Order: sequence, then structure tokens, then C-alpha cells
Amino acid sequence: MNRTVETKICEVTVYDDQALVKRRGVVTLTGEEHEVIIAHLPITLVSESVQVSGIGNAGVRLLGVRTERTTFSETVHPKVTQIAEEIGQLEEHKRHSQDSLTLLNLQRNFVKDLNNHYLDRLARSNNPEPIDLTKMGNLLDFVGERWRDLSSAIAQQDKDQKQLNNQLQALRSQLQQLSTPQTRESFNIIVSLEALEAGEFELEVSYMVTQASWRPLYNLRWDGTTQAVNLSYLAEVTQNTGEDWLGVGLTLSTVQPKLGPQSPQIAPWYIDMQPLSDRAGRGNNRGESDRQLPRTPPITMPFAGTTIEPESSIDDEYELLNSEMARVDITKQRGIVMLAVSSRCNIPSDGTSHKTTIFDDHYPCRAEYIAMPRRGSLAYLQVTIANPLTSVTLLPGEANIFRDNSFIGTTQIENIAPGQEFKIDLGIDEGLKFERIVVERHIDKKQIGNQRRTIATYAYRLMITNLRNQKAEVKVIEQLPVSCHPQLKVRLIDAHPQIQMGEMGVLEWSVTLLPLSSQELFYQFTVEYPLELRVVGLDI
Repeated sequence: MNRTVETKICEVTVYDDQALVKRRGVVTLTGEEHEVIIAHLPITLVSESVQVSGIGNAGVRLLGVRTERTTFSETVHPKVTQIAEEIGQLEEHKRHSQDSLTLLNLQRNFVKDLNNHYLDRLARSNNPEPIDLTKMGNLLDFVGERWRDLSSAIAQQDKDQKQLNNQLQALRSQLQQLSTPQTRESFNIIVSLEALEAGEFELEVSYMVTQASWRPLYNLRWDGTTQAVNLSYLAEVTQNTGEDWLGVGLTLSTVQPKLGPQSPQIAPWYIDMQPLSDRAGRGNNRGESDRQLPRTPPITMPFAGTTIEPESSIDDEYELLNSEMARVDITKQRGIVMLAVSSRCNIPSDGTSHKTTIFDDHYPCRAEYIAMPRRGSLAYLQVTIANPLTSVTLLPGEANIFRDNSFIGTTQIENIAPGQEFKIDLGIDEGLKFERIVVERHIDKKQIGNQRRTIATYAYRLMITNLRNQKAEVKVIEQLPVSCHPQLKVRLIDAHPQIQMGEMGVLEWSVTLLPLSSQELFYQFTVEYPLELRVVGLDI
């Protein structure tokens, strides 16, 4: 005896390109059943992934599970009733619109006949009264105004009628298409069992489906008043599996699931050796060969599961080793992340993206202003955000950036593990002003040793003003020219506060500005070169 079990999707775990679906259903067994059937499952189901379990007060022993692919005729589409109701509502609207159009035409004809009736009465009168031009003008104005109003209303009703006819035609065509019996394919899961006694039995079945995926998204909101960052961790879920997920518990995962119960097979792990002379023969001499050895090791080490081919070279295997290590690094970088969505989710099978919020929280951060006075007089706000140790990994994804409720752009977030930090640029901040003033610009010619040289001296004063009512941490970056010629010397002579010139001529001060305060920075440098040479690129 067979019995069909009505089940409902209760949990879904979405992976990169597939999803694990769990269904549950309760069936009342009489003790005579040999098989129960979960019918009309989507064609995207992966047969080898099916797993079944059950509990209940009925004594049941599960004997086996199989899937079968079936076809069935879908005589009545679920949307047929809805579309029929929409057609009825539009037809009723069309009748009211037609009545309004008839009334408007009657009113316009009456206005037209009113003018003709007045003129005809004057013509037939035995004692015609003198023509009152004022009265005649008022009549013409009334007729003209009413005629325009009624004509405009009639034109609008005609337009509405055409739109209603187009909508009705589209809905009737859709209704005819859905009312036509269609042959559809699906999977049935058949569970063989031995019912030892009557009673209720709750069946849980899980299976993988394809055509489902998700990707992380973020909303980062900076509040300038509180100097705090709010991060919303979102997921964009897309599925076209053939079944709607309504009111399900949703979990998002980066795991690569394995199908079936089999454990991985172990294959031999081969290693080999090659005489050093083979490597030496590749160089022109002994020294060249020795220099190449660290770059290409003299042993081959294929990974477990690979087979050594007789003609394979060390270079081929070394390239395979590098590609395998790169793949492993990517896996380590991303890690395994499981994110459970707290609320129940509705994700229809329509192939479009549906956003759901994983969580929303304030993240610890510190703000810093970046200024480059040589490039401009405004500062850029940069926020360093810490992912707390108690939080989850932030997966690579796009982030929308909001600053004081204004959308300012998007950025990409890399893989951020708990305990790591990342930086977000929030654009120009007009609360800080910079002024770069030339203090000295002097060129001198001197005899140094047996060579005459030109020494150009430059000095600048930087004025930083904090216009805000909050303390500001500011990083001020200036550049000195970088010499590309051995006889062209650039030297930092003086700087207040004192700093050392960094790589590529960069000067960097870290300044703390109190609210509504200013601070002055100063630096001086020289450019020295032979008198007979001309400096190119010294744009001061």
C-alpha cells in the first residue's frame, strides 16, 4: 500500500551555486503501508543527495529511498483564478468608463444644441428683441468653455478605454495560455518502509537543488555627530529551482557540500628525484645553474590523487604545484562561513535577486582626516573599522556607503576575519581647511669643490584649521621631488614638527586638532644640481 505525504519546506541552506532544502510532513499510518511518496519535487533536484529520516509514535523501519522522474499534466495553473478575477474587475471598470463616455458626449451635444436653439429662437420670433451683444458674448464664452472641458474629458476617457482594452487583451491571452493543459516534469521521492503499527509518523527529507546562489552585500552608514559606523550585513539570494521558499529558516554558507555518504578515496602520494646534473645542463656554466636551483626545485611532488605521466617535466609539475597552492590559499582566505538569518524568509523561484538582512550592528571605528595640501585645500575623511572578535567573517562583496543619510558611492570589501580591520573612504570633509603658503623660493650658485652647482631652496608653511566642534585626527601628507639622476640631490633641511622623509619623498605628519583650533606646519628642502644641467619636472 502506498501513501502520498504532504510536506512543506521548513529550512534552506544556500551555497555558492546550489541549495540544501529540508521538508517535513506528518502522515498517519495504518500499519499496512509499504511506501510513502513525496511527489512533485522540482526537476533541479540532485538525486544522489536525497536523505530521509523520521520520528513518531508509530513503529516504523525505513528500508530504502529512491527517486523517479515523472511527468504530469498541470490542468489548472494556480494563477488562473487570480487572472480571471482581474479580468472581471477590468471589465466592470470598462463598463463604468463607457457609461461616463456616453454621458460626456450627451453633455457636449447639449451645449452644441443650446447655441443653435438660441439663434433659431431669435430667427423665428415675430417681435425680435434687439440683439444684446453682451448677452451674446457671454453665451459664446459659456459654450466655448464647456465645449473645451467636455472635449478634454472625452479624450481622456477614450485614452483610458484603449488602455483597458490592451490590459484585457493581455490578461485574456495569459489566461488562455495558463488554462491550456501543460505537461511538466518533476521528481518523486519514494521511501520504502515497514510499518509495524498504526500511528503518526513525521517524515523529514532533504535534498540538493541547483540554480540557487547568494552573494554578500553591505550598507555602511557613518554618523558624523556620533562618529560611529553602522554596518548592515545583507545577502542577495537568487533562486530558480522550481519551488518557492515561503516562510523558511534561511542559512547562507560558503561550504562546498559533498554529495552522497561516501568518504574521499585516498590515492598514492608520489615523490621522485632527479639528478642535479640534469638541472646543471640547462645553464651556460655552473654558476648560472646554481642560481636557478632555488627557483625550480630538483624534486617532483605531485599532490595526492595525481598520476605521474612518463613524459612529464619538472617545470610542468612545478607549475601544477603553484596552481594548487594558489587554490589552497584562496580557500584559506575565504574560510568556511555559516550565516543564519534570524527571521523567516520568502524567496520565490523567479530568478530575480531578493535581499534579506543577516544582521545590523554598530562597529567600533576610528576616524582620520587625510590631507594633501599640495593637491588641494580640503581634507578627505577615512574611517578604520574593526571587525570584532565576537563577530563573523565579512565575505568579499560590494558595500553601499552612506554619510549622514546621504549616499556617496560604493566600494568593495575584501575578506575580513574577526579581529581584522579595514578602511573606508568617505569623501571630502569641509570641516577642515588647509592653506599652503610659500615662505621661501631662492636659487643660488655656489662653487662646491671643483664644480659649480645650483642650489634651489624652497620652504612652505601649512596652516590647518579645524572648523568643527569635535577633535580631529589629521594625517597631513606632502611630497618632495624624487631625483632620477645621480648628480641631482634633494635634501630635507628643516621641518616643524620634526619628521623624517619617507620613501619616494613623502612627508607625513599625524596631528591632533582640538575643536575650533589651528596648527602650523613647516618644511624646507633644497634641490642641488650642476650648473650646466637643467632640471626637468620641478613643478613647485
